Amino acid sequence: MRVMVADDSLMLCEGPVRLLTEHDMEVIGSAGTADKLLVLVADNPPDVAIIDIRMPPTHTDEGPRAALSIGAKHWRCWSSPVWKCHWPCRSSASRRQASATC
Repeated sequence: MRVMVADDSLMLCEGPVRLLTEHDMEVIGSAGTADKLLVLVADNPPDVAIIDIRMPPTHTDEGPRAALSIGAKHWRCWSSPVWKCHWPCRSSASRRQASATC
């Protein structure tokens, strides 16, 4: 299976690339922006594209828009926008404890 990965975070892009490669998937490209992803897919369509939801430049819905564009132009490619959870650095309990000791 030929896979393409798109994420603006290097760590969150390279992690899946390494994991997929170690499990005998052919990663044919990775992109840090939706625009670059669309160029790569036009040149070499994958079987599957794993795409971040929020990507530059606006960090809103570039991923789903790219997935829709890919699906419309390359109907054989299955693209999946991926939600990432952004957790705060400190939990509520640790924030309460920190404020109580200040």
